[in-house]
Amino acid sequence: MATAIDPSGIKVALLAGGASGERDISLASGAGAREALVEAGFAVDTFDPAVKSDLKALIDGRYDVAFICLHGKYGEDGTIQGLLEVIGLPYIGSGVWSSSIAMDKARAKVFYRHFNINTPVGVTLHRGKPYDVDTIVSKVGVPCVAKPANEGSAIGVHIVNDAAELADAIEAVFKIDNEVIVETYIDGTEMTVAVLGNSDPQALPVIEIVPKNDFYDFESKYAPGGSEHICPARIDEPTTARVQEIAVAAHKALGCRGMSRTDIIMDKQGMCWVLETNTVPGMTSTSLLPDAARKAGYTFPQLCTKLIELALEDVAE
Repeated sequence: MATAIDPSGIKVALLAGGASGERDISLASGAGAREALVEAGFAVDTFDPAVKSDLKALIDGRYDVAFICLHGKYGEDGTIQGLLEVIGLPYIGSGVWSSSIAMDKARAKVFYRHFNINTPVGVTLHRGKPYDVDTIVSKVGVPCVAKPANEGSAIGVHIVNDAAELADAIEAVFKIDNEVIVETYIDGTEMTVAVLGNSDPQALPVIEIVPKNDFYDFESKYAPGGSEHICPARIDEPTTARVQEIAVAAHKALGCRGMSRTDIIMDKQGMCWVLETNTVPGMTSTSLLPDAARKAGYTFPQLCTKLIELALEDVAE
């Protein structure tokens, strides 16, 4: 697919690594994106924001755009986006506010509901505040899911079947986050839909996820053979259009720019439920955004070029 920019004249600061629990995945994403960007013709320097000398070099350097491959805290929560705003360096993906809201699953739910987007019933718990497990179960039912409000890559996600299991799961999640979400478990077909665009975002083909484990956990996401990605998903055209519309609606509800990827489950009755929206999708060989983009006709280098084009378009608007 043709793009509107000349890569040979653009210097890219690629950001990968970072200090979150997803550092290793971030480094893998960075390696994949770097190879694609170089193949596309960009001049690329890589920086690890966890290294202070790298941060100084980034601030002092002369770059045209930042390519963010930082997952989890300090990468997709608005933190690095704020730094880039301060130093005046354009970057791919969503801005500070959208990044922080999408990363905070509890607050993202507020915006989903405001824009009439179905999301599982949930209860948010805060470290140090009392809670009653039986009351939670009465609201969300069992089985249910306990997960961190501010982590990605399915880190710390627990599916539990009764109140006793839930109590243990909540305490386990509090060890990695200050907020815990307990929400209704939706049994159904797991799908994810990537969206590209700024003022007129468009959904890419729907990917159906068939995890080898009970759900799409960390191992299913990143281990070779951990899950099967079926693209396009095994759903009919009207359902495909509906799922894509939901993903675009979630992208807009959270004010996303450039790219996003929304995880959706369709239950046995055909109702679709949004679980979360990721503003910095993975760029590894098993990642979902590149998979969907290939089905839409983008090579990996073309996808990376498109993301930079959208970042610079955002600056020009």
